[in-house]
Amino acid sequence: MLILGFESSCDETGVALVDAGVDGTPRLLGHALHSQIEMHQAYGGVVPELASRDHIRRVLPLTESVLSQAGVGLGAVDAIAYTRGPGLAGALLVGSGVACALAMALDRPAHGIHHLEGHLLSPFLSADPPSFPFVALLVSGGHSQLMQVTGVGQYELLGETIDDAAGEAFDKSAKLLGLGYPGGPALSRMAQLGDPEKYKFPRPLMHSGDLDFSFAGLKTAVLTQVKRLAKVKLDGPATMHLADPLTEQEKADVAAGVQAAIVEVLVRKSMKALKETGLDRLVVAGGVGANAHLREQLNTACRAKGVRVHYPELHLCTDNGAMIALAAGLRAQAGLLSDDEDATRYAFDVRPRWPLADLAPPVSG
Repeated sequence: MLILGFESSCDETGVALVDAGVDGTPRLLGHALHSQIEMHQAYGGVVPELASRDHIRRVLPLTESVLSQAGVGLGAVDAIAYTRGPGLAGALLVGSGVACALAMALDRPAHGIHHLEGHLLSPFLSADPPSFPFVALLVSGGHSQLMQVTGVGQYELLGETIDDAAGEAFDKSAKLLGLGYPGGPALSRMAQLGDPEKYKFPRPLMHSGDLDFSFAGLKTAVLTQVKRLAKVKLDGPATMHLADPLTEQEKADVAAGVQAAIVEVLVRKSMKALKETGLDRLVVAGGVGANAHLREQLNTACRAKGVRVHYPELHLCTDNGAMIALAAGLRAQAGLLSDDEDATRYAFDVRPRWPLADLAPPVSG
């Protein structure tokens, strides 16, 4: 079963072709991704209207590239999958509209897929795929969640962020340090040159007794430290000028301290979730899952407890079409997708807000 997947939830246009595999082993046949980072850098963050327009420009050339990589024509595609939500409404509509129009032209079913389910299942395309059940740590730009995963479509929320997610904490801290956009990767690179013990930042909710996260207070602590180091002058309530800009070493030390705080909380909560559920397998997915320090600390902690830990391949940590096609394939194998008239109506909607814990069999377009 060949599934063509489209991802357009935010600032990356992803298209991929996945063979769901009759033996239950999925294979990635073609994969193309365009990142809008360069376009949004001038604004310090994603501009939704620009993101939507760029998806329109990129999606068809990327589709042609994927089919060329796979050496197949459109007629070989058995089904089409697209990100239905969550994400930016306009951006989601681009991918959904293209996917459903293409499906109608080909007389193939089209299926709306949950973006976070795509991330959660993406390690099944890795060289070391997991098996059910497992605890999943989902850490992306806007989400920090711990889930108990019994099977495809069987997700129980164990804990989530009550304010800023880990990715937002990375990005906002980077912005305070003047590291530009996107902040998370820049902060991680800078942290490699710093001393994580130089400035001790809070570990919010680490000893709360539950599995929830909170990183907004960390951002405030970083702001306070930057002001202290820079001898800040305030011109009105909303304007901050640095009287004495931070040195590169000070930036590196702050970055290292921020990363250490975020990673320690994520690791502690993950290990607590494993203990409470009695499971011995951890899956880490989402953009923050590519962080080298997080992987190192999780590997060490899991090894000490005899826990297997699985990650997506690095090129599949960010948003991509492969994870959407894969999720559709796995849902089909689990009997959670249908090929009845609902799948070929080709009318579609999008869900910018869509909690993964509330996931029901998706409405097919």
